[in-house]
Amino acid sequence: MSAATLERKTAMTDRANQVLKEVFGFDEYRPGQEQAIRQLLAGSSSVAIFPTGSGKSLCYQLPALMLDGLTVVISPLIALMKDQLDFLREKNVPAARLDSTLDRAEAVQVYNDLRSGHTRLLYVSPERLANERFLQLLAQQKIALLAVDEAHCISAWGHNFRPDYLRIAELAKRLKVERVLALTATATPEVVADIAEAFSVEPEHVVHTGFYRANLEIHVTACDDSERRRLLAKKLSSRPRGPAIVYVTLQRSAEQLAEFLEDKGFSAQAYHAGMKPEERTEVQEAFMAADDMIVVATIAFGMGIDKANIRGVYHFNLPKSLESYQQEIGRAGRDGKPAVCEMLACRNDLVTLENFSYGDTPTELAVRDLTKELLSGGEEIEVSVYELSGRYDVRDLVVKTLLTYLELEGILQSTGPKYTEYKFQPQRPSLEVLQQFDDERAQFLRSVLQLARKGRTWLTIDVAAASERLVQPRERIVAALDYLDQRGDIVLQTAGVRFGYKVLKRVADLEGLVHSIQEKFEMREEQDIDRLRRVISLVESPGCYTDNLLEYFGEEHGKCGHCGRCQGAPQQVLPLSTGAAISTADRAAAKQLLSERSPALKHPRQLARFLCGITSPASSRAKLRGHRDFGRLVSVPFAEVLELAEDVA
Repeated sequence: MSAATLERKTAMTDRANQVLKEVFGFDEYRPGQEQAIRQLLAGSSSVAIFPTGSGKSLCYQLPALMLDGLTVVISPLIALMKDQLDFLREKNVPAARLDSTLDRAEAVQVYNDLRSGHTRLLYVSPERLANERFLQLLAQQKIALLAVDEAHCISAWGHNFRPDYLRIAELAKRLKVERVLALTATATPEVVADIAEAFSVEPEHVVHTGFYRANLEIHVTACDDSERRRLLAKKLSSRPRGPAIVYVTLQRSAEQLAEFLEDKGFSAQAYHAGMKPEERTEVQEAFMAADDMIVVATIAFGMGIDKANIRGVYHFNLPKSLESYQQEIGRAGRDGKPAVCEMLACRNDLVTLENFSYGDTPTELAVRDLTKELLSGGEEIEVSVYELSGRYDVRDLVVKTLLTYLELEGILQSTGPKYTEYKFQPQRPSLEVLQQFDDERAQFLRSVLQLARKGRTWLTIDVAAASERLVQPRERIVAALDYLDQRGDIVLQTAGVRFGYKVLKRVADLEGLVHSIQEKFEMREEQDIDRLRRVISLVESPGCYTDNLLEYFGEEHGKCGHCGRCQGAPQQVLPLSTGAAISTADRAAAKQLLSERSPALKHPRQLARFLCGITSPASSRAKLRGHRDFGRLVSVPFAEVLELAEDVA
């Protein structure tokens, strides 16, 4: 290393230390932070695997103030965005977020600040990357750093695979992003390798601080379903009161258990995705302010919650994977003080969790018909995920995953998202607007506006048709409308997002392709079931709970000395399931459902999903979730329910 290079590195380090103290108020880094930050400042991409609550955000917030250009943070956690933004604004850091909760005036301000170069750090959700207008604006920015939170979602081996994440690596290349920071709190060695490969991160630039948390005391109690409530109340009563989270699988379980705990004298409230947004916000804010409140929640709660003094995390139901478990217990004891992590393990939970995995797998018929439709068009196609999901009654995620598989096979190539419809309301007379532009631009805008169809309150433009009619690039028309919107000349809305693809090659053996794709879906199903089995293995393990958990993530530690097993708890075996059986009344209910002739329940697999309490696009759109028999057989294995559905059809 030359003297000049060494001098530059030293100056950069000194400057980073100064920012750490003066802006963020810290005298020293937490483990792993300095290494990741130095790599980014030196121009290298990095993967950072830090436990929940260990300061991942500083790894991009600090470089954002030192790098020349914009830092974009992709995170699915709106609560995290809001909390971090409040913190940054207190530090006078010019940061912003773009998400669905902003009103028009707030969104316009964010766009204006981006265009002016004022914003240094921008938070967006992965879904924002499907916004045509946003991507056009992003392409005009110099992006110094792209930070990807929850990066394990990029891996097909991960527990929370999201196809939207696979496009992030491609987008980073297209936008000429200078460096990437991929962040996760839960990743096995296979997942870390996937993340590093996707973002071209060298092995020496993977920063792993380890998952071990010395202040977390892990306990597991194998029990029968009938005694769980009593056990939970007993364990909560035997420990000092403090903020706690109790995780359950089903929404109705959250409500019932919260009511039970209230009756037992605890301050408890339910939280789940079925509640109205304002109700969830109210519960969350109450929990953040309370010293002894218990939130009984589905996994919808906790993501992005930055409460340091949570004294207990209880799993009333089995977690769906060790990755989920590690992430959820990581919300306890972030202040470094002792915290309890207790799992009440009951074999009955396996049926419900397995049913969600089995029920989500599409039929080979749906995969065949969907694939055939995608590949029967021209060299370029545009698809609506929403429409395909409804047509074949498979979840949006399944449609997106299938499209991703076709991309990975080299059959399709994404050309990006587009809106089919642009609507606007004029805020000023057209003549007044056009007078602000030179003759050529005024004529172009006039031609665009003349193609708008008048409705009752909105004017609508079919951008694809306008592009063809005017022989002008679609991008120019969209940019012009967006510009008028940002100036306040019009109020612009978009609708009907469609995803464009090029068909790179024709498939000679369609049946072989369909079979290959179906095998991938079934493999994911097997992976989900295997993850459940690993949770059972942890429960029944003969050794230290902490050591067994860390071993799954590729970390060697040895006995922790403070978990339930290390404190002398005997090895446990889960009691056999008391599994519900299908009764004559259940069979009659299934026949009655078929007689109602709902289009959403016409096929046996649709009926089986409904009876197992698994929503689908068709049943949701038919508003069947409130039906008295929805989830009637939630405790019966999916295969048995499917057999019933086929028998009564």
